[in-house]
Amino acid sequence: MKIAFYGSSLVSSYWNGAATYYRGIIRELARRGYDVTFYEPDAYERQAHRDIDPPDWCRVVVYPATVEHMKRVVARAGEADIVVKASGVGVFDDELLEGVMRAARPDAIRIFWDVDAAATVAELRSDPDHPLHAELPQLNAVLTYGGGPPIVTAYRVLGARDCRPIYNALDPDTHHPVQPDAKFSCDLAFLANRLPDRERRVEDFFLSAAEQLPEGSFLLGGAGWEDKPKPANVRYIGHVPTRDHNAFNCTPLAVLNVARDSMASIGYSPATRVFEAAGAAACIVTDAWDGVELFLQPGREILVARDGKDVAALVRELTPGRATEIGRRALARILREHTYAHRGAEVDAFFRKTREAGRVMTSAGSKPAIAEGVS
Repeated sequence: MKIAFYGSSLVSSYWNGAATYYRGIIRELARRGYDVTFYEPDAYERQAHRDIDPPDWCRVVVYPATVEHMKRVVARAGEADIVVKASGVGVFDDELLEGVMRAARPDAIRIFWDVDAAATVAELRSDPDHPLHAELPQLNAVLTYGGGPPIVTAYRVLGARDCRPIYNALDPDTHHPVQPDAKFSCDLAFLANRLPDRERRVEDFFLSAAEQLPEGSFLLGGAGWEDKPKPANVRYIGHVPTRDHNAFNCTPLAVLNVARDSMASIGYSPATRVFEAAGAAACIVTDAWDGVELFLQPGREILVARDGKDVAALVRELTPGRATEIGRRALARILREHTYAHRGAEVDAFFRKTREAGRVMTSAGSKPAIAEGVS
């Protein structure tokens, strides 16, 4: 089956936290025989900061961020068996959503893939005129990379026929233990781009912890933190390309995960960083959120903190031996239950079941569910 996938970027993780998620999912679908074309705009300097070349397992179409070129790639949706519009493309999001769903063939599977579901649901609840309201009943499903039961319920109440979390996971070929790199040496490292709905929690869980542990060494990576006031024991290194993520995760005594406001409030939303760090056998300290135990066992495979004071206490008490043991357990758990091979099998089964259901409805003389209300 052919998939037309409209997202932010496959080849660049610059201001694009979903990059490794897209790569993991699409690579696994390609291994299962899907022919995927990923359409991404040339925006936010992402093409100037590519992490990978276009891979042999996915055709990548980079288009200028203009209305004319957007319309051209929208028309290509009609060539696909499955049409996916991801959230957070960054330019022409509403036009892409409406355009590709109307350009899709009547028998095509239509998917909205939400990589920031908690924030999207909040938008929908506050804006009755949001274009997604009109599209939801005509989609086969909303797939999300987090949110669990609260997001599934919310999307169904908002009119989605189906909503299924396809969680972040590990690609062990990409993220794995490597030799430490001295430039990432510290007691606690944190990697994330600066975003408005993350900043306060970073202050609470990372910068506050550094202030409370002045004898400790802290490392901050990610774009946008240049002018952020930092304690003297916090070293800032800017954007960290994916090729350096393994060393970034392997080298420190521990690495920190901090959820964005919306994800923390909903829960069941482990960031890609959690799986990447676990894949490198890092000792992870995370802020507390509902559902963490579905992925890693607190106290044994991951350390959980309620605030910066907890973070400082955990780092102060952590020994290299215990950190190593926690990291090894995390890696074993993730390899056993949470790789992109697991997620790819899940998505493949869903697509095949949906395709078969559409064929059954068509052969019975009814319109496929995906065609209802589509002009």
